[in-house]
Amino acid sequence: MKLTKLKGFNAEKYIEEQSEHILKRINEGESERLYLEFGGKLVHDKHAMRVLPGFDENAKIKLLQKMSDHAEIIICIYSGDIIGSKTRQDFGITYDLEVMRLIDTFRRYGLSINSVVVTRYQESPSVTMFMNKLERRGIKVYKHFYTEGYPTDVDTIVSDKGYGANPYVEVTKPLVVVTAPGGGSGKLATCLSQLYHEYKKGRKVRYAKFETFPIWNLPLKHPVNIAYEAATADLKDVNMIDNFHLDAYGDLAVNYNRDLEAFPVVKRIIEKITGDKSEYLSPTDMGVNRAGFGIEDNEICEEAAKQEIIRRFLIASCDYKKGKIDLDSLERNELLMTKIGASVEDRKCVVAAREYVKTKQEETGNENLDGVAIELNDGTIITGKSSEKMVAAGAAILNAIKYLANIDDETHLISPNVFDAMEDLKTNTLGQNKASLSVEDILASLAISATADENAKLAATKLKELKYCKAHSTVILNDKDEQDLKAMGIDVTSDSEFLNSNLYFI
Repeated sequence: MKLTKLKGFNAEKYIEEQSEHILKRINEGESERLYLEFGGKLVHDKHAMRVLPGFDENAKIKLLQKMSDHAEIIICIYSGDIIGSKTRQDFGITYDLEVMRLIDTFRRYGLSINSVVVTRYQESPSVTMFMNKLERRGIKVYKHFYTEGYPTDVDTIVSDKGYGANPYVEVTKPLVVVTAPGGGSGKLATCLSQLYHEYKKGRKVRYAKFETFPIWNLPLKHPVNIAYEAATADLKDVNMIDNFHLDAYGDLAVNYNRDLEAFPVVKRIIEKITGDKSEYLSPTDMGVNRAGFGIEDNEICEEAAKQEIIRRFLIASCDYKKGKIDLDSLERNELLMTKIGASVEDRKCVVAAREYVKTKQEETGNENLDGVAIELNDGTIITGKSSEKMVAAGAAILNAIKYLANIDDETHLISPNVFDAMEDLKTNTLGQNKASLSVEDILASLAISATADENAKLAATKLKELKYCKAHSTVILNDKDEQDLKAMGIDVTSDSEFLNSNLYFI
């Protein structure tokens, strides 16, 4: 069975074109340095990978790796996101932890970390603890404050009371990449603050944006662009025609509301800082975005984007039930799904999981039974239900690797002795309330069984073939099981129903 999914995007062409245009920005004019704001995720861009099949989730960092001798990185994080424990959905970790993960990842690629900037700084125990952790590990941390006069009073913004109130981040290389764990982190303000200080020091520098979404040269209503709106529903981003670009060049280009709203002010700020007319006539001009030129099969990308919009709605439904988002964000995700004429039933594994559980409930008379359906890369649907022994996701995984290894469904992959030992460990040693094995427990038990059983050994080799598969659970998964499935590369969603009425022992 092939491990990879259908490809609609040429990652190599994209990296080549994007690199060429970044170098062009660096080398143009007489500037000493380029501040490059990175929109989206610099590493592990799983959203781009899902909506542009063939996109390398680490394409951006590989591109920067080629320029590592000339580049350094500033990471921004908004203090309010630390205080509010904002979470990165793909990994299930908070933004402050994501900053630390990013630092480790950048270092593995040989990239230089300049510092971390805490933007719109608010004094708080959680913010202080975060800064202390970094500083005591040798990472420079800067505090940037709310900019007085922003966004209308440009004279105050571009003064010692505005950007001048922020400390200058000491940089040395010609390319300064400004990134963050997510949107609204203060990347633009950090770049403009640096421009202000650089010009006060008599140095000419430039600013540009590394953009991926929305893709400016795709239609406004293209599913790939609508999928971006779904991904940023909590930020209320809306794709729009760039009227500045249309006026300046007579060409249609797509951008989003925050960039369009900010452009006149950003343009005036840059002109005030530099004392010269801005080189940019539109927010699209500011961006380096060649993603649209990497699309080679539009039909594949449209279908992938449609699936992503459905996925985002299912995730939003669960997040609303958990109290993580407001009703407006959920309704926005639903509206976007409706806009493209899609429904959750268009996700094959959703229908399969619901029908499977309904059948099993009728057969057993157990209305509390839940299940998981996995859509394999060949389109085959594999199901699993919960039991006293294991969670439904664990059962589905075992059934899937049996299928992939051509092992009879009745064959046990995990030794009864291993089951008993794991249950005893969970309840009698660790004092856990629930004896049924989690996804992690199942994987560990399989690994142990594989040391003595050839079927288990063969089946374990098939786990890697679950990468890129879609899965759906009829109940909200606990956070650990969800993270483990994602770590395996399984794109999992859930119905917005809790397994039971417990608030802690879920």
